[in-house]
Amino acid sequence: VQLQASGGGLVRAGGSLRLSCTASGRAIGGRNMFWFRQAPGKERELVAGIRKSGGTTSYADSVRGRFAISRDNAKNTVNLQMNSLKPEDTGVYYCAASLDSDTTFRPRYWGQGTQVTVSS
Repeated sequence: VQLQASGGGLVRAGGSLRLSCTASGRAIGGRNMFWFRQAPGKERELVAGIRKSGGTTSYADSVRGRFAISRDNAKNTVNLQMNSLKPEDTGVYYCAASLDSDTTFRPRYWGQGTQVTVSS
């Protein structure tokens, strides 16, 4: 499965951005989907995930209540709505997908990343 992330950009603190991830090659309906981010000088971290069945979501403590992950299996897309952005949200955001029918909630396929920069 190929993943294409978009929607990044430069925004002021307190602003919002909506990231989109479009999958091609394979359907995402049977896959857990994720958004990760990597800030300069830091390791890649999980921001949000959404399960294949029932759409149960999980978030990093640092973004809970501000970010919302959603999926549209018919359109093969996953979105990340980011509100009340902070400078510490700056980084490259990556979309990721698990294997089909995955039970481990781990990513296997990665998109190319989209840059998010939040100015103070």
